[in-house]
This record gives sequence, C-alpha cells and structure tokens, in this order.
Amino acid sequence: MNTYYAQALVAPSERNVADTLTATALKADVRNYTYAGVVKLIAARLYQGQTTNFRTPGGGFAPVFTQAP
Repeated sequence: MNTYYAQALVAPSERNVADTLTATALKADVRNYTYAGVVKLIAARLYQGQTTNFRTPGGGFAPVFTQAP
C-alpha cells in the first residue's frame, strides 16, 4: 500500500528584487522534491501572478543555498 502526503496551502513569501534603481516585490516559492522519503532536489522560483514568468525582470528560478548540519 502506498502512502500519499499532501501539504496544506501556504501563502508565498515575498522578496524585493532590484534590477535597476527600483525594487520589485516578487513572490518566493521553495520546493523539496523527494523520493522514498529522501530529498532529491530543492528548487526555488521568484514570480508575479499565478505562474512562473521568465519575462519578469528578476523572476524565474532562483538559487537555493543550504548549510551542512
């Protein structure tokens, strides 16, 4: 029998991104992709609206920095 886990809805945080002299507030979304209970990939994106928009200055995928335990 497989077990399925679902996360409750969590509102995205916001980050200020400055591409020139003005700062733009973009939503931030961090995701952990797992398989067999082990995190395989961590990804982040910065966006406006409902979906990732690669045309928004400063938007798109973002680096995720981790720290060893």
